[in-house]
Amino acid sequence: MLDSFLSLWRRKILSQFIKYTLVGIFTNIAGYAAYLLITGFGLSPKLTVTLVYGVSALINFLTNRQFTFQHDGHLGRAGIRYILAQLAGYLINLLILVLFVDWLGYPHQYIQAIAILVVAVFLFVLSRYFVFAPDASGKDGGL
Repeated sequence: MLDSFLSLWRRKILSQFIKYTLVGIFTNIAGYAAYLLITGFGLSPKLTVTLVYGVSALINFLTNRQFTFQHDGHLGRAGIRYILAQLAGYLINLLILVLFVDWLGYPHQYIQAIAILVVAVFLFVLSRYFVFAPDASGKDGGL
């Protein structure tokens, strides 16, 4: 019985990760294209990532809430937790840019592409276990 529960749990997490990845691929390709376009016009990488990050975060919240995690819990609580998670992700992204672009001199285009991947994995874990985690009754997209 425990084995079947663990198998179901693993399948659910794998399914969520695949869905999260699909949403992320589409939104991050669009966001990265916008990032390159806007920085190409001369706006600073840090200001551009701030603008693009906010729009991408909103799209990801709406999409992942329904499609990825099938969250049917309290929208406000999930929204607040999502904002906190995104703020942490944004700060990690900004730290990566400051460290590798400003201090070490690497090209921002490559560093931002890597930062997207690092932050995406971080945010999946927070989304699964914090933002859209099941409440005490088992609601909110959990098993």
